Amino acid sequence: MPIQTTNPYNNTVVKTFDEISDETLEKKIAKAHKAYQSWKNTDIKTRAALLQKVADLMRQNKTELARLITLEMGKLIAQSEAEIEMCASVYEYYAKNAAAFLKDQPIPIKDGKAFVRYTPTGIILAIEPWNYPFNQVARLAAPNIVGGNVVMLKHASNVPQCAAMIEKLFKQAGAPEGIFTNLYVAGKRIAKLAEDPRITGMSLTGSEAAGSSMAEAAGKNLKKSVLELGGSDAFIILDDADVDLAVEKAVLGRFGNMGQACTSSKRMIATAKVADEFLKKLTARIKDLKVGDPMDPETKVGPLSSEEAAQKVARQVADTVKQGAKVVVGGKRIEREGAFMEFTVLTNIKPGMTAYSEEIFGPVVSFYKVKDEAAAIKLANDTSFGLGGSVFSKDKTRAIRVASQIDTGMVFINQNVASRPELPFGGTKRSGYGRELSALGIEEFMNKKLIYIPG
Repeated sequence: MPIQTTNPYNNTVVKTFDEISDETLEKKIAKAHKAYQSWKNTDIKTRAALLQKVADLMRQNKTELARLITLEMGKLIAQSEAEIEMCASVYEYYAKNAAAFLKDQPIPIKDGKAFVRYTPTGIILAIEPWNYPFNQVARLAAPNIVGGNVVMLKHASNVPQCAAMIEKLFKQAGAPEGIFTNLYVAGKRIAKLAEDPRITGMSLTGSEAAGSSMAEAAGKNLKKSVLELGGSDAFIILDDADVDLAVEKAVLGRFGNMGQACTSSKRMIATAKVADEFLKKLTARIKDLKVGDPMDPETKVGPLSSEEAAQKVARQVADTVKQGAKVVVGGKRIEREGAFMEFTVLTNIKPGMTAYSEEIFGPVVSFYKVKDEAAAIKLANDTSFGLGGSVFSKDKTRAIRVASQIDTGMVFINQNVASRPELPFGGTKRSGYGRELSALGIEEFMNKKLIYIPG
């Protein structure tokens, strides 16, 4: 895939970038390694101050940065602005809390003294996706840079200007050269990078295929890795749920970012008592929304990230319908220039159908009506993914009981899955391993060194 900005609103190529040579790549790795030798010994107050400056710069330049997101991957401008604010909050969160997170952890022993000290490990290679081009990077960069590591970024090929802008923000914030480095390289060069002993950790957010390939390269070279992969999150509406609240959160959870989120509420599972009411109200909410330019604040339906992405979603929907599913609303490409797809709701989905087993990375709801709570739990777990999920019930004790039986890394009660700096983020099964954000996120690529002093 070429490294280029293609505006998905009109499928026009805006700017193209050359992949860096092996010689340039070596120079960048050498600079990052040199920077690490100094940065790992820099006091945490200085490192935290850098993150706070990055956060401040992002807020000061929110409009410009948001427009760059919308240009490159089509996100609605209001949602792009919200992403920039979220990024700033991530950098700020670690600036304020890293010192407490990285304090020595005493271990009670009978003879002498022992404690765990957190120490950095080196260069962390981040392989990041296009769907949240600033936020995905922040979740990896903030905890690692404040912890004394340095970061090299291989971003998605369709958001090269966002990638360059993140590096620019760190430079403007006063980061020494090599603390954060953007790399214009193809994915096929990741395996070679994994062989470099100066790179000590690797993190990827993306597809199962990309995650498997990166994990293989990391494991072969004994590198610590973190994976945040796909999801097919269940959104369970129990018979005692507040249906209007569930509909409100369903719209946010599935159609935000045009459904292009790993934690999007892809499978909506309603028990029989409330299923018809929920489906009727949901479809009413998503009909006749304004389609148009994502730069226009009034637009509610923008393009997907690329023509390729729109074609794939349309193909998955068409295949599922051919297999016997029913389209309640939407189901087709929008007949206009750009990578547009209708908001879609599918029902009558059975095992073996495309939408039952595959992740649909776009504005498509797979709706299921089930007999009861037990059937909802069984269906929710009948997937190879295990990222997030939601449970709606007025009885919070019941909701927690159901949530405890869902095989995922995260479950939200009466809320669509959302990312917040203080909450750990990650999955199980084929949705990956490791955690981002919260105190857990800062520990992933730190050495937990035991120091023991005999009494």
